Amino acid sequence: MKTLKRLPALALLASLIAPAAPAETVGKVDVDWLGNDITVQALADPKVEGVTCHLAFFERGLIDRLQKGNWFEDPSNSSIACRQTGPITVGEIDRGPEGETVFSERRSIIFKTLKVKRIYDAENDTLIYISHARDVQNGSAKMSMSTVPLFGSGN
Repeated sequence: MKTLKRLPALALLASLIAPAAPAETVGKVDVDWLGNDITVQALADPKVEGVTCHLAFFERGLIDRLQKGNWFEDPSNSSIACRQTGPITVGEIDRGPEGETVFSERRSIIFKTLKVKRIYDAENDTLIYISHARDVQNGSAKMSMSTVPLFGSGN
């Protein structure tokens, strides 16, 4: 009986921990001889059919980690570009000013997460995608933004 009472709490915890949407690595660019790379991932918006975002971010190599002594963290820098890649169908999205998380990936063991949020601009009938780092203690001003207009998509 105790297990049944815990199921809603466990389900909530699992939904908070699980990534919002899976991303597929489509490219990796070597940037130096230390093993540092720029990774490019394709991310299909799970609630907006026909929109794909490409997210680029920096991943530190082993030699760089040894030199700097910071083993468990990657930089917060990211870049995003989102485009219409098919007929757009908008599902049940959060239309509030905070928007909702489309993608989330850890950038350190505990504190830092790379996020992509979607915000709906009703006045301009446009989806706004923002990639940014979320840190428990030190907020970051590093961000990137992309927009997808919904002209005539019937939202």
